[in-house]
Amino acid sequence: MRLILQRVKNASVKVDKKIIGAIEHGLLIFVGIEDADNEEDIDWLCRKIVNLRLFDDENGVMNLNVQEVNGNVLLVSQFTLHAAVKKGNRPSYIKASKPGIAIPLYEKMKIELATMMNKPVQTGIFGADMEVQLVNDGPVTLFIDSKNKE
Repeated sequence: MRLILQRVKNASVKVDKKIIGAIEHGLLIFVGIEDADNEEDIDWLCRKIVNLRLFDDENGVMNLNVQEVNGNVLLVSQFTLHAAVKKGNRPSYIKASKPGIAIPLYEKMKIELATMMNKPVQTGIFGADMEVQLVNDGPVTLFIDSKNKE
């Protein structure tokens, strides 16, 4: 699984011009799923997301996690995170999972994050044409790949 994680002041996702998920102050997470992903990837990523110290403490140092600042999470599926651009100019998405594999993993991740945070996780709609709006805070943006735990 691959994530783009952004600390945001606010973020929302629209489908058909209707807001279906929105947060104030927290993390916007784009997630890309490939066939090799499994529940171990979800568990590792969720623990990492909940515990990453990305928010400022009273001294202005990124020393607090999303729970410690009562932040929220907006989780959005993004198959393009598995784009291959080595050859030609048209990205290949062959590594991205088809919905039959990806949707159950996406739903599992949503449930596990909500359980760890003890609050609901906002989401987009898997496979929908979505408009995502955000105000990146910092900016703070991280790329995390569960297959490359650096």
